[in-house]
Formats: sequence, C-alpha cells, structure tokens
Amino acid sequence: MKIGVNILNFGPGTDPGVLRNWARTVEGLGYDLLMVSDHIAVTPDVAERYPAPFYEPFTTLSWLAGLTTRVRLGTTVLIAPYRHPLLTARMAANLDQLSGGRLVLGVGVGWARQEFAALGIPFERRGRLTDEHLRGVREAWANTADYGERRIPVWVGGNSDAGVRRAVRLGDAWHPLRPTLPWLREGADRLKATAEELRLPVPALAPRIALQVTAAPVTGADRLAGHGTLDQILDDLDRLRLLGAESVVLDPYAGNPSETHHPEKAWQVLTAVAGSLSLSHD
Repeated sequence: MKIGVNILNFGPGTDPGVLRNWARTVEGLGYDLLMVSDHIAVTPDVAERYPAPFYEPFTTLSWLAGLTTRVRLGTTVLIAPYRHPLLTARMAANLDQLSGGRLVLGVGVGWARQEFAALGIPFERRGRLTDEHLRGVREAWANTADYGERRIPVWVGGNSDAGVRRAVRLGDAWHPLRPTLPWLREGADRLKATAEELRLPVPALAPRIALQVTAAPVTGADRLAGHGTLDQILDDLDRLRLLGAESVVLDPYAGNPSETHHPEKAWQVLTAVAGSLSLSHD
C-alpha cells in the first residue's frame, strides 16, 4: 500500500520556501505521493477554510517536480468544471512527461457556490460537467500521435453514490475524502456492487484520511480514520490495507488557517508515522 501526503498549498503561512520544505520533507521521509488542493477564485466561501495565497496546482506541482526526484505528484482534487478538458489534458500530460511519469490526476466536482459563480460556471451542472470533462480528457489522451502512450492514473473523488458511479465509469481509482472506517467499509462494498451492476472493473481504492494525532485515544462511531493516537493511526492504516486500499493519502490539515503558520507540527507527526512504518528514505 502506497502512502501519500496532502500538503498545504494555501494560507497566510505558506510561501515558496514553505512549499519547498513540504516537498523535501515528504520525499525525504520516504512517502510515495505528494498531493495539493485546487481553487482558482478565493471567494469568501473558499477563503473561510482555504485562504489566500492559494498556489494553483499545475503550476505548483510543475515547480515541485524540479525540486524532487522520486515522490509522485498529484491533485486532491482538481475541480474538473473549472477548466476546459483540453487544457487539463495538455497540462496534465506535460506535467507527467516533465516529471518523469510521476503524475496522479485526482478530480472532483467542487463545492464552493461563490467560486462557481465567479467563474461563470453553473453550480447545478457540476456533476454532468465533471463527467463530460473526464470523457474529454480521456479522448484527448487517446490521440497517441500527440500525447504518446503515457498512462496517467485518474482518481475520482466524491463520497456520494454519484461519485462512486463516476469512479467506476471514468476513473482508475475511487478517492473518498476524510471518511470514518465503518463508512469506508460500506463504501468499498458499494464500489464493488456498482462495478458489478455496470459490468465494469472495480477501480482501486485510494482514500484521503485525516492525520490528527491526539494524546488520548479517540472513541465514538464518528471518529475519522487517521484521528487519534499514533497507535490508532497505525491501526487504521493496517485496516485500510486489509480492506484493499492501494494508496492512502494523509491529510494533516484540520481546517484552521492558522495551521499554515506552523507546518513543522505536521512535519513532526509525519516523521513519527514514517518512523513507525519504516518507510524507505532512499
């Protein structure tokens, strides 16, 4: 099972130096994947949780590709309706080639109504637009004379039934965000049942889970996977492996923008997890 990290590419404490240190920390500790978020217009609904500066994902990952050598690079998640599919296809393919085939393209439908309005995109059509977008990207990549034989994995985000069906029809992996373990077990069953219904292969399971370490164990049915003591987090990762997850992305952001001023706290937790898992530092 591959383990990645969702780094903070936004907020008042984030700048190029901090992004550089995030990348060097994640790669240096032996993690397999470094992922960033996506917003274009930092409207009030976005700014409440993901304030400026917000570093655009393709630009940021292209820069980080030149600062790293091994770690894979990805989006969690690119908001598909915000860009023309041919632009996404081109930028993703170029980034994948320039990074030596290290890109993972995670996509989702988006949630910020004010941002959709600022971009002139109908919020109510975001699901259909995402489906059209993914089909357009794949059709572009099918032109091997232009794009070559490059194979970029597409992870489809979304915790709803529509997200599951989208992952089965158009994705290589289902990428649910910040689930509880009981919910994810049920979701894995839904994924298999949907694939059987549509007579399509079952996509890989690649969840993004919380990464919040506590001194005392966290109990209750609503405990997010990855939230608790270090032993609980390690147990969660083992349970995800047994569930069949091919990749797991750790999300250290708890939702308070002030966290961006102190990234070293997240780095300390990532160091503890990496040490417990004996990740390779090569």
